[in-house]
Amino acid sequence: MSTETKTARGAVKTRELDRVTIRFAGDSGDGMQLTGTQFTRTAAAFGNDISTFPDFPAEIRAPAGSLPGVSGFQLSFSSSDIHTPGDEPDVLVAMNPAALKANLGELPQGGALIVNEDAFTSQNLAKVGYIANPLTDGSLSQWHVFNVPISTLNSRALKGLGLTNKQVDLTKNFFALGLMFWLYERDMGPTLAWIEDKFSKRPEIAEGNRRALRAGYNFGETTEIFHERYIVPPAQLERGTYRNITGNEATALGFVAASQLAGRDLFYGSYPITPASDILHQLAGYKNFGVKTFQAEDEIAAVGAAIGASYGGASGLTASSGPGLALKAEAMGLAVMVELPLVVVDVQRAGPSTGMPTKTEQGDLLQVLFGRNGESPLVVLAPATPGECFEYAVEAVRIATKFMTPVVYLSDAFLANGAEPWRIPALEDLPPIVTVNRTEKDGFFPYARDPQTLARPWALPGTPGLEHRIGGLEKADISGNVSYDPENHHRMTELRQAKGDRVAADIPPLEVHGPAQGDLLVLGWGSTYGAIRSAVERLQAGGASVAHAHLRYLNPMPANTGEVLRSYRRVLVPELNLGQLQLLVRGRYLVDAIGYHRVRGKPFRIAELEQEARRQLAELGVAAGSASR
Repeated sequence: MSTETKTARGAVKTRELDRVTIRFAGDSGDGMQLTGTQFTRTAAAFGNDISTFPDFPAEIRAPAGSLPGVSGFQLSFSSSDIHTPGDEPDVLVAMNPAALKANLGELPQGGALIVNEDAFTSQNLAKVGYIANPLTDGSLSQWHVFNVPISTLNSRALKGLGLTNKQVDLTKNFFALGLMFWLYERDMGPTLAWIEDKFSKRPEIAEGNRRALRAGYNFGETTEIFHERYIVPPAQLERGTYRNITGNEATALGFVAASQLAGRDLFYGSYPITPASDILHQLAGYKNFGVKTFQAEDEIAAVGAAIGASYGGASGLTASSGPGLALKAEAMGLAVMVELPLVVVDVQRAGPSTGMPTKTEQGDLLQVLFGRNGESPLVVLAPATPGECFEYAVEAVRIATKFMTPVVYLSDAFLANGAEPWRIPALEDLPPIVTVNRTEKDGFFPYARDPQTLARPWALPGTPGLEHRIGGLEKADISGNVSYDPENHHRMTELRQAKGDRVAADIPPLEVHGPAQGDLLVLGWGSTYGAIRSAVERLQAGGASVAHAHLRYLNPMPANTGEVLRSYRRVLVPELNLGQLQLLVRGRYLVDAIGYHRVRGKPFRIAELEQEARRQLAELGVAAGSASR
């Protein structure tokens, strides 16, 4: 649908679109994350459904203008329900040659390319291997290119403020943001209010950013290079109060909510590590809710302090990424032995070793299941979307305290940094978390068990008559005394495993999106949800007998998992690893699952999963209809 609007230069067409995907890209010091975040918040306030993908450079201080230093932020906003930040951008905003070179290959033919032509100097071009200027040599002819002298125009707008050249240069991202606000008919008000709040103590910086934002908007209003503006109407979301939220923000809020539901103070012990550090930053702001945060000297001290907090009656929580989980492994085994409700968050990143700290991966599943000495079972949960991070943080605490068992909460960099509109739940919608500390002296034994859950009593230190000993050595059943008896060790090992198995009866069944039986089931876990769901919906729209099931409970798996898997002729398991869930499914259910594995540090594209599913259907002799776009 098109209409015409009046601007300072006459009539400009406004075209209505269902969905737009924008990628902001520039040097790591160009403020691309801030730019993308501000556009995201504005689109969220407008009522669009949103999904974002911040892409940080792995190098902390890569040389300015170099390819390793490119920072990107992709966001997709829509008038309908979406599950991913999009496969490809419709619009690429490139602030320098490095950003152009790093991202141009993902801009489809006919896409819009907005570049800061001032940054295309001979020096900057040489840094990334351009022999000629791509803005003038005709190599960009397959795209709609808009050359904008962003740096020059921004500098003129800020003239007379007394800012240094560096301070002026740091505001050019707001010029680009203002231009995009104009192009997509977005209100500058929320960002202007944010600037006022952020820089209230530095009025000259606040004024510089305001001028830059308005200059970009006014440039769009007065220039003659754009012939159309675009509007993406609000989405029809479920009624409620929404906020834009990242996975790490939702994780922190979920654990705060869980501590309130359980009536326990939350103790969070951690050591900073990308991409989990934001959880510490978030939780540090909730001291008024009984949250105590402790930045330890290392990962071992962090998990040890959290175990001590659980022993003392608090909600004990620690978090890290894969390298930190390796260091926490021995203490996690201790938590299994002493049967305390410890929750361990693993925000996965690309490995092995230090790997690619800012890139996403699903490589830690087998580590959290089996990466400890001895038979050391614990519960493993994995949210599928940024918003679900809240729900499964609450669930992790509920299971840990009900069954007196450690729980691992598996997130990853894509979930942690990505964002979406999140419907804030009402208090009555949250599950109750009932926790009881043993106080009766009569009949107390530290390893006497609840007949239903097999949980041992949670007796707090200092409770009269309930003195008891716990530790890493094997315990005698019931009494808790140190025991080296072979039969007792066998019995206690089975009891710890059986307690975890009891969780399967306390969690919901595995849901299937699509036919209850058919040709192909696409099985996923964690952050692959959006791409899998979107690919399956495309195939279903074409008439294919394809379904999607997503595991949020990885140990134990839902009780009906085997039944679901055996209801389809073929099972496809896409993972951002080399087949860890595929290995588990084959071993536990004797289902010949087919894997689709990619470890590029990036999330799946919808199109590649759709293509692989079509290939699997073709092998089954099934036509999947025409390809979708």
